[in-house]
Amino acid sequence: MRFKVFVITFIAIIIPVIVSNFLIGKMAVNNYSEQRFEKFKTQNYILRNCILSENYMDNQDSEIAEAEMSQLATGFEGRVEVINSDYIIIKDTYNSDEGKTNISSSVIKAMTGDEVYNYYEEQEYVEYVLPIMSTVTDVNGNSQTKILGAMYTRYSTTAFKEFYYTILNYIVVIDLLLGVFALIMSWICSRILVKPIKSIEESIERISTGNLKANIEEKGETEVKNIIREFNQMVEIIAKQDESRQQFVSNVSHELKTPITSMKVLADSLVGQENVPEELYQEFLTDIAKEIDRENDIITDLLNLVRMDSGNDKLNISTVNINELVESTLKRLRPIAEVKNIEVVLESFRPVMADVDEVKFNMVVTNLVENAIKYNVTDGWVRVSLNADHQYFYLKVADSGIGIEDDQQEHIFERFFRVDKARARETGGTGLGLSITKNIILLHEGTVKVHSKEGEGTTFTVRIPLKYIEQ
Repeated sequence: MRFKVFVITFIAIIIPVIVSNFLIGKMAVNNYSEQRFEKFKTQNYILRNCILSENYMDNQDSEIAEAEMSQLATGFEGRVEVINSDYIIIKDTYNSDEGKTNISSSVIKAMTGDEVYNYYEEQEYVEYVLPIMSTVTDVNGNSQTKILGAMYTRYSTTAFKEFYYTILNYIVVIDLLLGVFALIMSWICSRILVKPIKSIEESIERISTGNLKANIEEKGETEVKNIIREFNQMVEIIAKQDESRQQFVSNVSHELKTPITSMKVLADSLVGQENVPEELYQEFLTDIAKEIDRENDIITDLLNLVRMDSGNDKLNISTVNINELVESTLKRLRPIAEVKNIEVVLESFRPVMADVDEVKFNMVVTNLVENAIKYNVTDGWVRVSLNADHQYFYLKVADSGIGIEDDQQEHIFERFFRVDKARARETGGTGLGLSITKNIILLHEGTVKVHSKEGEGTTFTVRIPLKYIEQ
């Protein structure tokens, strides 16, 4: 990974540098070329005006005009030819073509009044042809332009190329130096960036061996700190889940072992006695049957939780009359409440039709009301209310029972958690009811809240959407 970071960092540094240097160099060369040509062009205009003012086309004895030609040719390492209207070269700064004819296409075009510019890259020179014109006024006062000839000039681009290669050499040297700098910076950056990632990798390796105390020190840039912080939080969650798993396994082992131990004690008592009365046999066998039922309840609840945790427990959604479902459940549980003279009351504020899994939601109502009865006082009450708005329906189960201490309320949905362990055997149950209840509510995209005060009772409030939308 460090090599990849190194390469990416190097490319990210060096490519913009090379491109920017190339563009700067190109701009410098273009600017130099444009300035040089503009200067050359200006000198040509000056020379043409001098030729006209010195009447050089008719009389080639002007030292001023010839000095200007010589200066232009020397200054630009070029050549100047003055051509009359008959295409005869009347002046050549090379002194080689005077008297000869120049009928090149550039000269012919200039004789029509146009300026001509050509760049010959391979021959390394620029050609520039200007028409030499004068304005003539006739006796009637009409003016017209007369072509007297043309001025053919060219200058060498050797100096321009030398300047170009000089700039290019500077760019290459600068790019090499910056390349070395980029290599060093890339190595430093890759080391700095990869170091915390390496720490995370080492921590993951430790976690894979079972060591969940692998927190990493938060240091580095903000983004890296955030990654490390999130990683440490993830490790803490995994550690808590592992601790919860171990506790769950321990609780399962204990809960499954308790009925078996009770049955073994009862069975051993019967086996170890002679002439056991039939009434005692009946009593012990009844107790053994209860323990078997308790074992079966624990296994059933555990299987339900496992299915929910695995995500394989799908909801069988249908539109259900919630009022009838709750009333039916309360009717079934009232005989249990009557044993302790507990009044069970249902308040339905409006008819409620909702998309739920009827079997599972019935389990929710049963668990909440059954707990309200079990952990209630004699001559107490349980009030169940049902209401709805345009989006949700609300089931509230309140009781006058023993209540739940504040520090225990956040744990009541944990598996095998019991508020009053001393009464666990007396009230029965598996300690999994509320955990299953919460899981079912969450499967319905609902929420459950608890409000309780010790010695005054407990209220559970369930909120579930009227329409189920499958995720």
